[in-house]
Amino acid sequence: MPPLDDPEGFITANTRVLPVPHAPEIRLHVADEATELWQRTEDELQEIGLPPPFWAFAWAGGQALARYILDNPTLVAGRRVVDFASGSGLCAIAAAMAGARHVIASDLDSFAIAAIGLNARLNDVADCIEATSTNLLGTDSEADLVLAADVFYERDLAGAVTQWLSRIHGTGCAVLIGDPGRTYLPKDRLDCLATYTVPVMRSLEDAEAKRSHVWRLRA
Repeated sequence: MPPLDDPEGFITANTRVLPVPHAPEIRLHVADEATELWQRTEDELQEIGLPPPFWAFAWAGGQALARYILDNPTLVAGRRVVDFASGSGLCAIAAAMAGARHVIASDLDSFAIAAIGLNARLNDVADCIEATSTNLLGTDSEADLVLAADVFYERDLAGAVTQWLSRIHGTGCAVLIGDPGRTYLPKDRLDCLATYTVPVMRSLEDAEAKRSHVWRLRA
């Protein structure tokens, strides 16, 4: 197995290249079995403080948001886009494929940054995507559009993200969210734009398919 100081080697050794179930135009390095890779990375990476491998899966909210972007390219064409907590880079790649001028894919996990680079090259959009590990929460944004998928699973994080998205939305930045209705999703501030039935891993979501939604942050 590649050493832990070689994230790209670790990713390629522990994943397969597969089309995204609900957005097959996009291919990603993904794990076959959630439980095995999750346990392996927890055991091997916990000592150096790296989080679980969120980057190794196409989550329900991300699949829905990617599908919506690909089907509605005018939302992103020629625009500056930020994909917050990008994970695998799925939504960033969808935005780039739909014609975004420039996409910043942000994630705090160094393995996610490596996965974003691998997946961007795999889909021939690396020239358009800039991966960054900078924590964007609380910062200003010059983007025209911010994408956020599957980020409302933990209360404190959800509160901080909601506050940040609301603030940058107030400066004129549009915000689109992909989420299957997780516990801390601020539905009272959102308008639902689309609903999809998205294939997912049962070991991740406790189901073989999830009804997942694309939401727009309300003014």
